[in-house]
Amino acid sequence: MKKYLYEMHFHTKNTSNCANVKAEVAVEEYIKAGYDGIVVTDHLSPSTYMKYGRELLTWNKKVDFFLRGYKAAKKTANGRIPVLLGMELRFRTSEGDNDYLVYGLNEEFLYLHSELLNLNIKQFYELCQKNGFLVFQAHPFRVGMKVTNPKHLDGIEIFNGNPRHNSNNDIAEAWAKKYDLMVTSGSDYHAIEDLGTGGIYFNKEITDNKTLVEEMLKKDYELKTK
Repeated sequence: MKKYLYEMHFHTKNTSNCANVKAEVAVEEYIKAGYDGIVVTDHLSPSTYMKYGRELLTWNKKVDFFLRGYKAAKKTANGRIPVLLGMELRFRTSEGDNDYLVYGLNEEFLYLHSELLNLNIKQFYELCQKNGFLVFQAHPFRVGMKVTNPKHLDGIEIFNGNPRHNSNNDIAEAWAKKYDLMVTSGSDYHAIEDLGTGGIYFNKEITDNKTLVEEMLKKDYELKTK
């Protein structure tokens, strides 16, 4: 049976101020590498806008800016592989440096919720449950992170392939088993050398976020961990 490989943690220079590769280049590299789809998880955080001098923009303009990488990736793919919208969210509240990967997202939700950065994980998780999104803590055991209450998560990233960080993936995997959390794997793509270090093998092609959430909830997938 054919397996479909999707990148689940992917940043673009178009939006994320820590990324070094534009979506237009990265998508072509992922297609060459044999990936069947990409979930664009650019950073949505206060620092997304501060570096670019955009912290005073209206919320709608901030969302426009956030979507730049996703839209550039989708345009570049031009139907050759699916490109889905996700995000890596960091609050400006007491959550510290914690990052949360969100799957199933849609543009309308972002424009309607100008309060996102001011929430905490409990409030945000309740909002995502109402909207059918999934929330995973990214690299929860990387230095500087705080382990989130499992009650406020659908899962955690147990394999983060970024070579410039020690994400303590083995501890994350043990934590997921202990609390029966869903799991994901991603390259945490920021630079060319991050290409293809992680991802998920699904049993079917996924072309929209509704199907992505359905397939993840089945837990019938395999993780790419090298």
